[in-house]
Amino acid sequence: MMKLHGVLIWMLLMPIFVFGQQRGEIRIGSKLFTESVILGEITTQIARSEGLNPIFYEQLGGTRILWNALLEGELDIYPEYTGTIIQEILQEPDVESFEALKAKLAGMGIALTQPLGFNNTYALGMKKDKAEQLGISSISDLASHPDINLGFSNEFIERADGWAGLKEAYKLTGLSARGLDHDLAYRGLDAGDIDVIDLYSTDAEIDYYDLKVLQDDINFFPRYDAVFVYRLELEDVAPGFVSTIKTLEGRVDEATMVGMNAQAKLDQVATAIVASSFLKAELDIQTEVKTDGWWQRLQVTTAEHLYLVGISLFLAILIAIPLGIIAAKVPFIEQVVIGGVGILQTIPSLALLVFMIPLFGIGALPAMAALFLYSLLPIVRNTHAGLKNIPTPLMESAQALGLPNKIILKKIELPLASSTILAGIKTSAVINVGTATLGALIGAGGYGQPILTGIRLDSIPLILEGAIPAAVLALLVQYIFDIFDRN
Repeated sequence: MMKLHGVLIWMLLMPIFVFGQQRGEIRIGSKLFTESVILGEITTQIARSEGLNPIFYEQLGGTRILWNALLEGELDIYPEYTGTIIQEILQEPDVESFEALKAKLAGMGIALTQPLGFNNTYALGMKKDKAEQLGISSISDLASHPDINLGFSNEFIERADGWAGLKEAYKLTGLSARGLDHDLAYRGLDAGDIDVIDLYSTDAEIDYYDLKVLQDDINFFPRYDAVFVYRLELEDVAPGFVSTIKTLEGRVDEATMVGMNAQAKLDQVATAIVASSFLKAELDIQTEVKTDGWWQRLQVTTAEHLYLVGISLFLAILIAIPLGIIAAKVPFIEQVVIGGVGILQTIPSLALLVFMIPLFGIGALPAMAALFLYSLLPIVRNTHAGLKNIPTPLMESAQALGLPNKIILKKIELPLASSTILAGIKTSAVINVGTATLGALIGAGGYGQPILTGIRLDSIPLILEGAIPAAVLALLVQYIFDIFDRN
């Protein structure tokens, strides 16, 4: 059994060892929102034009995920903002000069470019007609409207330079806000379900939805100058790439960035094409852009999803069935085993994914680790229940015949409990298929990737491109296990 476990672990880790450190590989990341994806795509195409092998982890969830990945060497470079670095990452608002910021990061092995040329600051906004109706022109005015509906992105709500600090600075503690995805907030605002949302000042939707940007009348928000942060070692490993990245300094003004955001978000132009057009116009870099059709994308996401689900479920079966047997056979640890896997199931799936990052980095491995843990409970519980529910007279007869416990377990108990155990495996498999879509938030790919892109671009077809195959796969898995159960 130990040899088998060793082989399985090697199979799991081998792709990382073989492919994870290829010569000339550059790992690039981006946040969830369109602007970050475009800047990440620009970086990716520059790397490719330099003859490097870029791997683009797009739409990773949350500032901390990207920053920690950069520190740990899981990422080499990603676009960031000075205000976010100072207020949220370093949490040192006293860092006032750009040179002081560079020195601070250098001590951590991180460098940053000079500002790219635009300040994408946070802001609050609402529909112009609603603002006029309520007489609201500044953030301070919100204090006079305690019943107003606030809908902010989840990260903005928690950040010190977001809602957490804003409500204290503006004395808005009587107001409450609900969290939601930044891109979905625009829909809620347009539908009238939300009155005020947080904005990025370069959002193309500000003009599209005819929004009023509320005046930051006490200048709460700092500057958020766009930069690239990268590992210092990149200057030695890929000096030409870093040099080309630095030519972007001061070349991307606000109007240019808003225009690119509008192309991708409103005109539905592929971000790769937007990035390629920018590089041709600004740096005279000609890049070849290949955009896959839905069938090619489906093949890739299906393979990624099956990889996540298949390995995590297989390992869960190997571990959970023995755990269930131990729980049924050893009374004094029964509740420890059942309670332990039960506690794992109560951890929110996104939180569990994030917990895995310090251990396994970003990509498929942490996602599979989280999925493995989520798959344990149904299998352990059903194995335990199946063995416990075997009729006592039958067990007494087997023991009266003098059969060894190992033979009783193998020839009598497990066959009788097999239907119950299989039901637990089926439940784990279906849960696994659905939960695996969240793996896209940490760079694992799968059906979650088109879902995230569809949410970002407000594209129902893209959302369905991920949601429908995930549902079909869950039904297919259930059907396959039903066949096994009948046989």
